[in-house]
Amino acid sequence: MSTDLAPASQAVKNFGLILIGDELLSGRRADKHFPKVIELLAERGLQLSWMHCVGDEPQRIIEELQWAFESGDIVFSCGGIGATPDDHTRQCAAQALGVPLHLHPDAKPLILERAREMAQERGYAFDESAPDTLQRLNMGVFPEGASIIPNPYNKIPGFNVHDVHFMPGFPVMAWPMIEWVLDHYYAGQLQPIAHAERSIIVYGMGEATLTPLMVHLEKVFPGIKIFSLPSVNHPVHGAHIELGVKGAPELVNQAFMTMLSELKALPVRLGPELVQKHNTGA
Repeated sequence: MSTDLAPASQAVKNFGLILIGDELLSGRRADKHFPKVIELLAERGLQLSWMHCVGDEPQRIIEELQWAFESGDIVFSCGGIGATPDDHTRQCAAQALGVPLHLHPDAKPLILERAREMAQERGYAFDESAPDTLQRLNMGVFPEGASIIPNPYNKIPGFNVHDVHFMPGFPVMAWPMIEWVLDHYYAGQLQPIAHAERSIIVYGMGEATLTPLMVHLEKVFPGIKIFSLPSVNHPVHGAHIELGVKGAPELVNQAFMTMLSELKALPVRLGPELVQKHNTGA
């Protein structure tokens, strides 16, 4: 294995998620990875920075993966690493990197072990040279220099190159593999992000009127973000805007109290505070 392709460590990194599959874009399958990855990162004091979804079109996948490899981000890619004609991710990863594909020496015995188990379960003799066994071995053909990601569900591994990690599209496989990657490669190496959010319901005023206040607060408190989430038919609050502050905990409370003071000077009616999240990063 080429060590220069191993995941890199860095105190602060962005996390990204790539979802691959026509079935997601057509609506035949509803994505479950996006909220789960947010959850898995949050459990470790980390945050997802971006998510992209692309169909089973090789050129688009190549372009997406080229960008991911060059980004320097830690990226999880779910889907398309099988060995059927509509699975292109392994091949596209190799093309994006400009390296050949090889049957990974650590993947081969795992795939053969799974094939042997399947033969026993179905009551027929295992034949390593059988066409279906050879076809399954294609699932272990990865870009040169890749490392494998163990799959606790059925032993068929995923792979990674640099900080881009490739898993199957099946949640039952992908989620424990993502957890393994986080805890195997990055535990203790990534600094959890201290983060807090506070927001309040605002009635009777449009976003255009509130925008100058939002811009002012971001100037006064560099590093925090002001967010505005309008709703026209909320079952409890009806038409309203959820106006909030997020960022470093020590700044969020100051910015939120300043925002409240400014709001009370406007002809608006304030509702309850909706969000109060706090992660110290410890």
